Amino acid sequence: MKINNHIISLHLFSNKWNNKKWMLLLLLPSYFLNSCDSFVEVGLPNSQLTSQGVFEDKATANAAMVDIYNKIRDNGLLTGNSSGISNQLGNYTDELICYGSTASASIDFYNNALVATNSNISGVWNGSYNQIYGTNSVLEGVKNALALPASDRDQLTGEALFVRALIHLYLTNLFGDIPYITTTDYKQNNSPKRIPQTEVYDKIKTDLKQAIELLPESYVSTEKVRPNKYAAIALLARVDLYSENWAEALENASKVISNTTLYKWTSLDKVFLKNSTTTIWQLMPAVKGKNTFEGETFIFTAGPPPLTALSSGLMDAFSMGDLRKSWWTKAVTNGTDTWYHAYKYKEFQNTVTSLEYSIILRLAEQYLIRAEAKAHLNDALGASQDLNAVRNQAGLGNTTAITIDELLEAVLKERRLEFFTEFGHRFFDLKRTNTLDSALTGVKLGWDAKDHLWPIPATELAVNPNLRPQNPGY
Repeated sequence: MKINNHIISLHLFSNKWNNKKWMLLLLLPSYFLNSCDSFVEVGLPNSQLTSQGVFEDKATANAAMVDIYNKIRDNGLLTGNSSGISNQLGNYTDELICYGSTASASIDFYNNALVATNSNISGVWNGSYNQIYGTNSVLEGVKNALALPASDRDQLTGEALFVRALIHLYLTNLFGDIPYITTTDYKQNNSPKRIPQTEVYDKIKTDLKQAIELLPESYVSTEKVRPNKYAAIALLARVDLYSENWAEALENASKVISNTTLYKWTSLDKVFLKNSTTTIWQLMPAVKGKNTFEGETFIFTAGPPPLTALSSGLMDAFSMGDLRKSWWTKAVTNGTDTWYHAYKYKEFQNTVTSLEYSIILRLAEQYLIRAEAKAHLNDALGASQDLNAVRNQAGLGNTTAITIDELLEAVLKERRLEFFTEFGHRFFDLKRTNTLDSALTGVKLGWDAKDHLWPIPATELAVNPNLRPQNPGY
């Protein structure tokens, strides 16, 4: 097996490495996150462990799971650095303007000029399946860990299923039909086949429903860095929305919203702080005092911007009095020109203690999921009430939308203003509502119908014919 920066490709799951060696690799950088500002490194015991031995001990079993969260934070599609989809899909759609050089990793995304040999595309694919492989290692190890208390087995199993579903959800919405990997068996993983996106969604739902049954209602960490039952329900609500299961989306979003003990509205200046009451699940920085990659990626202090700036189209979409514009964006001028950057995360340097964590799931999404679901179920009053809950938090009055079509359009606009530079919500929303072409044609000069999907990495197609054919247009 070739290992490069811990990236493991599907075709590299060979018998040259067994589970024992994988787990030894997996645990080396692990951190056990169990208290406020606690960044205690968990190393391997002095004795050599087999993969199964790792899961017989609560501390190392937890470390194996936490290591996956570390990898999600540091690389792959959900990282907040410039290679993650918050930046790249912002460039790909109409959220960001790229100011990087022609050598910038973002320029091909901004110009909608992706090719199958793009190294960032390969990085997303390989990093994601690396993380999925890690979840399967946890699932298999915990299943046979007889010495591990049942509550810990359930917690770890639920977390691994949640993460496996999460990553597959993003992959299928980027690449279309994909393999759904549920094992560490190299014989099965050597040449996996792509399955239709509808089947991928079915498997995602199965994983999430099992995770919901296993995960506790409360968090095992005070900082919401380990998912609980409601994190899985929140993600399932999104899956239901994407697959147009309106009644189920309404029901699941309502379960999260109704838990006012765990989740409640707060002022916009507190939404992206680490202790926000609207956070459902977040990722902790690597070391004490570090903040988010998102802050480092999007904030700049002088113009012209070194990487990206918010587009004029996005800035013009804010209504007068929208507090999100004043709190979540910031202007930078050189005296002649003015640029804006995302300012949701306000820290881009280290602080004495970490002030901001990368938030993956938060309460506002659940209100907008429910609003959209209610609109599709012809509950115009209920849809407007949920839409107004988000608008009012932003300092805006109630919506003027009345008809179902008007409400659906209003929800889509609200999602644009609420979730900009957050994990590609804009791209996925336009895609699922069949408005990608109408929104981006003429706005993005390189936009083409093929851009609905990313190309399967050429390196993967070369070694695994089961991934063929390539996505159309590539």
